[in-house]
Amino acid sequence: MAVSQRAFSSTKTAAGKSLSVRVSRAPTVQVFARESRIGSKPIPIPKGVSISVDGTTLKVKGPKGELERTFLSAVKLEQDAGVLKVSKADESRLAQQQHGLTRTLASNMVVGVSDGFSKVMELVGTGYRAAVTGQDLTLSVGYSKPRILPIPEGLKITVEKNTNLTVAGYDKVVVGDFCATVRRQRPPEPYKGKGIRYNGEVIKLKEGKAGGKKK
Repeated sequence: MAVSQRAFSSTKTAAGKSLSVRVSRAPTVQVFARESRIGSKPIPIPKGVSISVDGTTLKVKGPKGELERTFLSAVKLEQDAGVLKVSKADESRLAQQQHGLTRTLASNMVVGVSDGFSKVMELVGTGYRAAVTGQDLTLSVGYSKPRILPIPEGLKITVEKNTNLTVAGYDKVVVGDFCATVRRQRPPEPYKGKGIRYNGEVIKLKEGKAGGKKK
């Protein structure tokens, strides 16, 4: 909201006459940031999940696993009546930016240790297949040698029909990072769509060059 202030001052000329001169001051701008709608929502704590708050450090333990994360001091964490509340420590710009983000990350921790996260991937291509051997994921995706990826701790990989890959875990960041690593081994090519893709991912195909001689 901009507020413009004006003032009048009187001056005298050489003839002794009094003149009124209008002086305009620079406008004063005040910005009021609204409360984050996401950050203001409390996080319900389901049964079987225990949390511990120590300053800005949050520890969450559930049937799927245990997670710990330290947030910035611009936000405050508070446990109250079966819910976890996230609030701003002050009205700084950093606190405004971190309010909703911190609430989302804390919610992902609670959901992860209680229900977990999963992503499904598909291998599209002739002879493409995947297999889990011990703690490694083996991908045969058209190279002279198979790609072998170590499975991070806390992840469970299941393969169906050699081409459907399910990645499950309690840490959403680890699940997403590993799926991105798997996809990078053979990204879908734009002409026939061969490669590794997420389930339901739409690949925009390009039109190939027309063969044959022109008449």
